[in-house]
Amino acid sequence: MMKRIAVLTSGGDAPGMNAAIRAVARCGPAYGLEVVGIRRGYAGLLDGDIVELGPRAVANIIHRGGTILGTARCEQMKTPAGLRKAVEQLEKANVGGLVAIGGDGTFRGALELSRLTAVSVVGAPGTIDNDLYGTDATIGFDTAVNTALEAIDRIRDTAEAHQRLFFVEVMGRTRGFIALHVGLAGGAEEVLVPEIRTDVEALGASIRAQLAAGKRASIVVVAEGDDAGRAFDVAHKMCDGLAMDYRVCVLGHVQRGGPPSARDRLLASKLGARAVQVLAEGRSGVMVGEVCNRVVETPFEQTFSNQKDLDQELLQLLKVLAR
Repeated sequence: MMKRIAVLTSGGDAPGMNAAIRAVARCGPAYGLEVVGIRRGYAGLLDGDIVELGPRAVANIIHRGGTILGTARCEQMKTPAGLRKAVEQLEKANVGGLVAIGGDGTFRGALELSRLTAVSVVGAPGTIDNDLYGTDATIGFDTAVNTALEAIDRIRDTAEAHQRLFFVEVMGRTRGFIALHVGLAGGAEEVLVPEIRTDVEALGASIRAQLAAGKRASIVVVAEGDDAGRAFDVAHKMCDGLAMDYRVCVLGHVQRGGPPSARDRLLASKLGARAVQVLAEGRSGVMVGEVCNRVVETPFEQTFSNQKDLDQELLQLLKVLAR
């Protein structure tokens, strides 16, 4: 019978991870389960860096960004030897269940662990990229969007004052969820995402047409993984033939930090609690997510083998509203 469960955060940090850790630590005892925390993700697991995580250990963390357990990327977990060592450490610590909070890399490791050991493994989606299939939103996405949106609101003030074109780069190496949501909410004239090939000439023509129609300034939101390059590359390619003063602003890791939004705190709390419930009920190998306001379970493999599509209606709406 399972008596002890562990929780770890892995990969990139995301606002709301602490709220999820808190939910796991406080819901565990409700099912008669002792909870421990694994520091530094899978890297800490391989080192046996495990600490007790009682209800009082997670006091006053729900509002904090980052993760109190720390996180890391661990190449060793991609090797058979690393996986065997992870299993040994879990068994040595008498851990019967594991909650892994992170993104697709975290769940790939979790899937392998669930196949190699009797330890039950459940995931909670913690990544600002919002790129996991099986959940409408990931923990941290809403906060990242609002952080970037605040910056764009400020940039627009300067853009209009100086009648400038701004290229604003947001995170998104392979997916454009942040760029699309920030662009629409921030009134951007154009949004460039990795999922759609960028025609730089057409982009320039669109901006020129908007200026000719009387626009004083324009903002182009660029996901860092766009096929035309990063924001500086796109700006140089497009503005060589555009007689307009422009600036480039790279928001970078500021999008990862800061207090989580109310929406992220609620989502993290719900998913952390459900993860414990799933373990207590004897299930394994799944991610808990939220779809249409309902908490659902999705097998690990489906979370990264299936692609979560951008909302095409939002893309079309942005183009109409940017006129």
